[in-house]
Amino acid sequence: MAAGLVISAPASGVGKTTLTLALARAWRNSGLRVQCFKSGPDYIDPAFHAAATGRASVNVDSWAMDRGTISHLVSRGTDADVVLAEGSMGLFDGVAARGVSGTGATADIAEMLDWPVLLVIDPSGQAQTAAAIAAGLRDYRPGVRLAGVVLNRVASPRHEALVRRALLDAGIAVFGALPRHAEISLPKRHLGLVQAEEQAEIGKLIDEAARFVAEHVDLDAVLRSAANWSPQPAASHVNVTPPGQRIALARDAAFSFVYPHMLEAWRAAGAEISTFSPLADEGPDPGADVCWLPGGYPELQAGKIAANARFRSGLRAFAETRPVHGECGGYMVLGSALTDADGISHEMTGLLGLETSFAKRRMHLGYRLAELAAPMPGHQAGARLRGHEFHYSTILAQPDTPLAVVHDATGAVIAETGSRRGQATGTFFHLIAEDR
Repeated sequence: MAAGLVISAPASGVGKTTLTLALARAWRNSGLRVQCFKSGPDYIDPAFHAAATGRASVNVDSWAMDRGTISHLVSRGTDADVVLAEGSMGLFDGVAARGVSGTGATADIAEMLDWPVLLVIDPSGQAQTAAAIAAGLRDYRPGVRLAGVVLNRVASPRHEALVRRALLDAGIAVFGALPRHAEISLPKRHLGLVQAEEQAEIGKLIDEAARFVAEHVDLDAVLRSAANWSPQPAASHVNVTPPGQRIALARDAAFSFVYPHMLEAWRAAGAEISTFSPLADEGPDPGADVCWLPGGYPELQAGKIAANARFRSGLRAFAETRPVHGECGGYMVLGSALTDADGISHEMTGLLGLETSFAKRRMHLGYRLAELAAPMPGHQAGARLRGHEFHYSTILAQPDTPLAVVHDATGAVIAETGSRRGQATGTFFHLIAEDR
């Protein structure tokens, strides 16, 4: 039987990921088997979890997934000693309108799995008020249980003592307090953390975080606070249809935003996946049935992508007879031009007429529900797809036939409809699940 725990906070940027990685590595180093999950649609953190635990991590999302799918995904922790679900944003932060099984809030997952919440509190600029915030989170929603608190970035022993006393007076356990420690800060980029595979020293960084946290946090007390958990009977699959039998998947530093559960679902359905690197000037496997370009950071590599003639010609030749689909960054590369942050326009593959600019930055963020007006790989017209959009690029032109009618989580129609031209399709949202 595993011990289950959710790691959350009052807000983003407080230290959830660092604490999750540190706890996971510290317990792994002590001989425990640790399984991590990510609550919400973040596609970067699971790779860090895998680096810390040696086990693949997947996303669980109450807005896009039903309870059976979430239970199925979480059941991979059956053979673990400790199971950690890292939250996103603040504990109760989700969208206004309920999705498939919730609003996307971390609290939905905590209540659904009946796991207590370990809060990370940054009391910078506060003292006793930090206890009021923790008490408010504890009492806000019946069914969500608080295990206790780890303080992060405390300024001094006196500061720690003031906050600890207030928390203990409120009946909230304090498992430890971390002083400021710049050496374990994870580097960030405009879409979040710099990816795990881009950081050669990631193992050392996680080891240092584990050592630091073990020095300041009572790991045994945290483990005792976790819930005894054994998975309930669940659906035997994830609601995702593979786009083809043999899938050529772009995979490198510019095309890396793929939800792990998607690839697992494709393989579980019998699909074969071959990877290729556009940055290495490789084209898709000519023996594949379909080509899939995921999101990533093509705006940082636009010049190189534009110069890689073998990739571009190989993709164009593939698209003459077989479907090609792009998500977000992949969609941008399927377009005709991408303007980088310096205002330089780079010619892309031209399979679609989309023109985008990273020089004109504006954040696009949120859940998406799309009803397909035309088929795309793996899905027929009329299919309802749930996904998430997160990018800073601006559309300069989107002249092709719209792929879908796309709504945000409130039901409002949005302009990012996706496109279709010949065998090529693309969307700005990353697919998570299909309504069935």
